[in-house]
Amino acid sequence: MTTIKAFIKRHPMLTYYILTFAISSGGILLVIGGPGGIPATAEQFERLLPIAIPVQLAGPSVAGLLLTGLVYGRVGFRDLFSRLLRWRVAVRWYAVALLTAPLVFAVVHLALSLVSPVFLPGLVTTDNKAAFLVSGFVGALVVGFLEELGWTGFAIPRLRLRYGVFATGLIVGVLWGTWHLLPHDFWAARISSGELPLALFVAANGFGYLVGQLPAFRMLMVWVYEHTGSLLVAILMHVSLTGCTFILGPGALAISGMPLLIYELVLAVVLWVVVAAVALAKGGQLSRQPLQQRVA
Repeated sequence: MTTIKAFIKRHPMLTYYILTFAISSGGILLVIGGPGGIPATAEQFERLLPIAIPVQLAGPSVAGLLLTGLVYGRVGFRDLFSRLLRWRVAVRWYAVALLTAPLVFAVVHLALSLVSPVFLPGLVTTDNKAAFLVSGFVGALVVGFLEELGWTGFAIPRLRLRYGVFATGLIVGVLWGTWHLLPHDFWAARISSGELPLALFVAANGFGYLVGQLPAFRMLMVWVYEHTGSLLVAILMHVSLTGCTFILGPGALAISGMPLLIYELVLAVVLWVVVAAVALAKGGQLSRQPLQQRVA
């Protein structure tokens, strides 16, 4: 036990990611009955999804809380809750956190819906708008809170000691995308691939997750956290993104195949344009030095 604890303290980030992926991916594999359940049929996906999502969300949250205790002890938990309750930040950062995703989604859907009605927001096409809004909002709150207990609660502050804002956002963003892929999105691949060959869709979709919208949005999240130090604001920004995905996005069950890939590509391009615009406007602040170098 002493050897394991010493390894964890020497390699907290490696341990965090191993534990996060083990809990999430391992848990989902248990839920779906092992690798043989990948990819799922539509019936299997719909039946097991309500169980699979909480299991996946347990990864970053449980790993973050567990390692906070093991590495930092009570001091770590005090710091975590202090950042969670830090709400006194400039109003402009709340605006950035809450409005970035809605504005991006509005632009993407406005442009794509002119090409085809299949890209109309889910809120527009659903019959029961009130229930759709409530379920999307509640789901976004749960997802944002649980995920950010790990990503921003534990991983990002630790990485910022060694890397700049850009590199931290890229590292966490790529791993965040990988976490979504393994195995949840592979599990839904048969449903999402539509008319495309399954292997082609999985490769294209995987590439999109690893270099597309999630790394771009995570860079913006790290930039906002850099200026606020607030875990609460990071959670709200994640809630905003997930809420837009649930409420505005057509989703993998509404569109599939090439339309889904086009939708994700356009969304990624617009988000990377926003990242570039912020970096230019702020004179390259997305590449600020690691905290240790700045202190030195």
